[in-house]
Amino acid sequence: MRINKYLSLCGVTSRRGAEVLIKKKRVIVNDLTVEKPGLVIDESKDVVKVNGTIVEPVERKYYILINKPRQVLTTLHDPFHRPTVTNFLKKSPARVYPVGRLDYDTEGALLMTNDGELAYRLAHPKYEVEKIYLAEIDGPIKTEELEKLANGIKLDDGHLGKAEAEIIYASMKVSRVRLVLREGHKREVKQLMKGIGHPVRRLKRTCFAGLKVDNLNPGRWRLLNDGEIRRLQKLVGIV
Repeated sequence: MRINKYLSLCGVTSRRGAEVLIKKKRVIVNDLTVEKPGLVIDESKDVVKVNGTIVEPVERKYYILINKPRQVLTTLHDPFHRPTVTNFLKKSPARVYPVGRLDYDTEGALLMTNDGELAYRLAHPKYEVEKIYLAEIDGPIKTEELEKLANGIKLDDGHLGKAEAEIIYASMKVSRVRLVLREGHKREVKQLMKGIGHPVRRLKRTCFAGLKVDNLNPGRWRLLNDGEIRRLQKLVGIV
């Protein structure tokens, strides 16, 4: 098994996160520092350590949907002591990690889990997991501007960002738009709206992979039920 997949099964991080840990030389196998994320290990014999602590595959997996408040970081800890999502998960049954991220000033649906394989697939653009946002933007927006979003706008990372958009409300000062995205590049909604001349004032993710936070107040969370977990697994080809 490749070391990056093994670390995701241990619930340490996602596969991408494992690559970061390896680059920082924080992963050791049998007392040797791992240099490449493609290293193949024998999970039945090899001893794997992260930050000096032995890690093993997680026996039970947990899946949590949280309504992330604004001005909260999507990370486990912050050196500047700003609030993070873990501040709201003190009663969580296990240590869980965010699937993807929401910006500091963005609120809404965030999935957290110790299932590294599912997290990796849900966050990967190739699986086109649906994400729905409600954006409050500057100025009046026109229908023809939505066509630009559908056709695609070049993002900072060079990718072509696209969104299905619907005008919810429009006035001279402010408008509200519902956007459906299926890839999820960094700050994609903000880049898309800025690209058509309408900077985002406020942003909420109302739905992630079919999971809605309609009945969760900001900062509240719930465990997914078996049916929801099974549906997510089918969505990304795990079952």
